[in-house]
Amino acid sequence: MMNHSQAPYLLTPGPLTTSQATKAAMLRDWGSWDDDFNRVTANVRAQLLAMAEAASDVYACVPMQGSGTFAVESALACATDPNGKVLVLMNGAYGKRAAQLLDMMGCRYVTLDTGDYLPPQPDEVAALLQQDADITAVFLVHCETSSGILNPLEAIAEVVCAHGKTLIVDAMSSFGGIPISLAKTPIDVLISSANKCIEGVPGFGFVIIRQTLLAAGKGRAHSLSLDLHAQWDYMERTGQWRFTPPTHTVVAFQVALAQHREEGGVTGRCARYTHNRNVLVKGMRALGFSTLLEDEWLSPIITTFLSPTDPAFEFKTFYAALKARGFLIYPGKLTDVDSFRIGCIGQLDAAVIEQLLRVIQDALTDMGVSLFTESRSA
Repeated sequence: MMNHSQAPYLLTPGPLTTSQATKAAMLRDWGSWDDDFNRVTANVRAQLLAMAEAASDVYACVPMQGSGTFAVESALACATDPNGKVLVLMNGAYGKRAAQLLDMMGCRYVTLDTGDYLPPQPDEVAALLQQDADITAVFLVHCETSSGILNPLEAIAEVVCAHGKTLIVDAMSSFGGIPISLAKTPIDVLISSANKCIEGVPGFGFVIIRQTLLAAGKGRAHSLSLDLHAQWDYMERTGQWRFTPPTHTVVAFQVALAQHREEGGVTGRCARYTHNRNVLVKGMRALGFSTLLEDEWLSPIITTFLSPTDPAFEFKTFYAALKARGFLIYPGKLTDVDSFRIGCIGQLDAAVIEQLLRVIQDALTDMGVSLFTESRSA
């Protein structure tokens, strides 16, 4: 894959490197009220339901302007019983953000915090649901990109379903790149974003939600602009977004969806991302880096590496050296250990990853960092 227009590769969990065709789709202007654009919106909504294997008579797909957090906030407000309590499964920044959102909405919640290194286990979730009858919903981040951990969605979904609770899944960084089937896995609400594994550009998120839950959420919203039910109702009646949509982003996303299909859908994209990760992890370990997580918890989305112990290593210098050579990576979000993250998603293939590894080696040499040093342990 070529580095389009000499722009840097974005080795992040989104925004990410997009294709030339996706960029080109944004060169035309669209009327947000026009029938042509309304058809694009309807087509995108239908394709997302199909990708999730979500029956259109059971689920609805509701796009929401803004970042992924806008969509999460709108979904939590709609799907959370005001008299209930949410169990937030937390092992990184995005579980913590969900708790913060619930706190600001005045919703009751409890947390299961398993730290940065381990996923919540189904038996732990079952025990908490057994102990606290007030819990009405469970919130899970599928891929927690703070560390790159992939949480056991299917097993937790079965536990939540068996206890008759609502499952709300933040699949922001996994949907489209890791198989998720609402026909096979009992998920009530699934939330994702345009600029992740479907490889669109930032501008909107979307919520796939059971229609019964959506109906129950009427009037619950704490915000005019983030009222998910009102957004859905207006779209159903008029075909339009309630307020000005990110027209260029939506049209680019439709083009990205076509490329997703051409690659073999979720299966094809997952295979490429997984190969990217395998090449990356093998190459980084050969340079002397250690991964934060054990192999069994590594996602194909993003991987966290521990910073070398060599005093010559300084992240800002390392980051700048990679940027100068055409690669943008992510700093770590962990508080108790120095780390950084490298994404495997977007318009990247193994050749790009191998190029990155050579660049990392050059940067370390220039910094005077000894290779094959012990990395900091957790």
